[in-house]
Amino acid sequence: MNAQTFKPGPRGAMVDIGGRRLHVVRAGPDDARAPLVVLEAGAFGFSADWSVVQERLAQRGYASLAYDRAGLGQSDPGPAPRDGAAIGADLESLLDRVAPRGRLILCGHSMAGLHVHRLATRLRERIAGLVLVDATTPHSMRSKLVSTAVTQFAGVSRLAAWTAGVGLLRPLSATPLGDRIGLHEAIAAEKRWAFGDAVHNTAAADEVAQWPAAARQALEAGELDPNWPVAVILAGPADARSGLKTLQLAPAHASRFGMVEHVSQANHASVLAGPHADVIVRGVEHVATAATRMEA
Repeated sequence: MNAQTFKPGPRGAMVDIGGRRLHVVRAGPDDARAPLVVLEAGAFGFSADWSVVQERLAQRGYASLAYDRAGLGQSDPGPAPRDGAAIGADLESLLDRVAPRGRLILCGHSMAGLHVHRLATRLRERIAGLVLVDATTPHSMRSKLVSTAVTQFAGVSRLAAWTAGVGLLRPLSATPLGDRIGLHEAIAAEKRWAFGDAVHNTAAADEVAQWPAAARQALEAGELDPNWPVAVILAGPADARSGLKTLQLAPAHASRFGMVEHVSQANHASVLAGPHADVIVRGVEHVATAATRMEA
């Protein structure tokens, strides 16, 4: 499929959150008794990233919601700055409209670890638990190694946005670079389209530039409740000890009902698809089961 002529189809729905619309994809049973799984994508990611996970969750009877943050994918742009407060306010508005009641399991990949941390502390009464998929934690920004890497990534992100703006990424979108997750073909076309789209890349770069602010805002919102079940899913072998992995494991270790699973054959992107997606589903099941036992 030619990424230059492809346009995303009508998958999901557009939801008005007050003069702007966000693109939302829901899956699973409408009457699911388990908490709703809210899926937050990482940097440059959007709802398509979660398509395999949503499919597997639905097969297990879980309802889930994935969406495109403002300016990403098919969502309308949002006002600057695109920091954690802005992203969180949009998601809260979205949930007020499509899921105003019921318990939530927040699942975040990569940079989205910052966003689910902040949202959890703001919606404490609704939180059943968290699933963190190769995720950044707000505490990790205190590490010089991590903060330096984020600064470098911000520079690369700005370059990617410029490159997309002049059309240089479109020819590459048909290569493996366009979909490093390994999505099903119809959704892979959507992912490849976003890879070369200037609006999507510019919005994503704006978010990355606000990464330090988002981390600070998450910390200011408060700590995670140790009674919340937390599943941490990490890509790569368990024996790959590093300072970053130690920081990523901390939320599970701080939880009374923590779970850790290493996906040795996965990388940061592919952990969201193929057989690796089943590990994320196991993380959701761990959190849902633990939350149910706590409420009994």
